[in-house]
Amino acid sequence: MPRSSRPHNPAAPPTVDPKEQRRIDSRAEDSHLIQKALAGNDQAYKKLMYKYHDAIFNFIYRMVHDRQQVEDLTQEAFIKAFSSLKNFNDEYAFSTWLYKIATNNSIDFIRKRKLQMYSIDKPIESKDSDYTFELPDDSYEADKDLISDQRTKLLNAAIARLPEKYQKVIRLRHVEEKSYEEIAEILNLPIGTVKAHIFRAREVLYRALRDKIRNY
Repeated sequence: MPRSSRPHNPAAPPTVDPKEQRRIDSRAEDSHLIQKALAGNDQAYKKLMYKYHDAIFNFIYRMVHDRQQVEDLTQEAFIKAFSSLKNFNDEYAFSTWLYKIATNNSIDFIRKRKLQMYSIDKPIESKDSDYTFELPDDSYEADKDLISDQRTKLLNAAIARLPEKYQKVIRLRHVEEKSYEEIAEILNLPIGTVKAHIFRAREVLYRALRDKIRNY
């Protein structure tokens, strides 16, 4: 009686390390969202911000130990990233690019405020790569970054052109230096709405002033 033949099993494909697969999937997702954002899809911007907000917030918090300022710096990092998104090179991880923007923005803030410096040499883990940075010493001359009278006039003029609801939150936050909670109480708005208004107002101001400020 003939021996029963077993079906031939081809060699199993090589397995991909789960961590590496997550990085691949994350970069593919980012690339897709970036393309949609550049095409004008607002939801794609929101998804990118939702994906990385907490990681960037915690990253900045390790440099600036003030939650209110960290929230502002986090928003500013995303505004700068989104405003320059067309310049992003997708050969690199979006998360690494975002961390670099957040780092530079935070260092500028620390220099201007002459805050205590923090040096972080432990890698910050992201979904795509490890990112490390080290803050410079405090020998930097902060006076060089003081805003000139002309720049202040430009800023005030730009604020005056904002819709009223955005003017209110920006002035309360940056002129009167109110906390998010105080602004929410003063304007009788949910704190999430306050943050959204501030983010949108900063985005408009950044785009309006980006080229003009460079001339001063």
